Amino acid sequence: MRWLEANMRRLAVGMVLLGSVGMMASMLICVADVIGTNFFDWPVPGALEITESTMVLIVFGALAFAQEKRGHIRVELLHGHMSPRVQSAMDLATHLVALAFFVLLAWYSFGELSYSWEIRESTMGTIRFPLYPARLLLSAGAVLLIAQLTLDVVADARRTWRGEAPPRCGGGDAAQAG
Repeated sequence: MRWLEANMRRLAVGMVLLGSVGMMASMLICVADVIGTNFFDWPVPGALEITESTMVLIVFGALAFAQEKRGHIRVELLHGHMSPRVQSAMDLATHLVALAFFVLLAWYSFGELSYSWEIRESTMGTIRFPLYPARLLLSAGAVLLIAQLTLDVVADARRTWRGEAPPRCGGGDAAQAG
């Protein structure tokens, strides 16, 4: 199980790094577009299309990493006042709902990816960019999150069974074990 968690962490970090590169590229293109448009009356062709595609990478590339670190936003109005077993059970229920949602999202996104690939779907802007790479990244990010949520569901079920408290936000299971 530790081997799987370590490899999941590596994949999640890789996706975050890829998303960071995408964010930097998007930022540089936007700055060049603003400067080019305002000072030289020459916008960067395809800036909007590139930025749209990198947004998918930025958002879906970071989901599994944020889940592993337990860094997603959560409302702890009742959670902190419950017993450790109930806290773990609440986390288990939350992760099961999230798992069901992202399984449906991934399943649907694979259909969209397949269709986009078949018809060679592309943007309608100045420069035609294919859309299937962004759809592939969305599917990959969703699958990675599903894998991380599955690990979390197993860990939450064990903690609930034993009556243990869930790990604190920002640390993940590995930080608690180490």
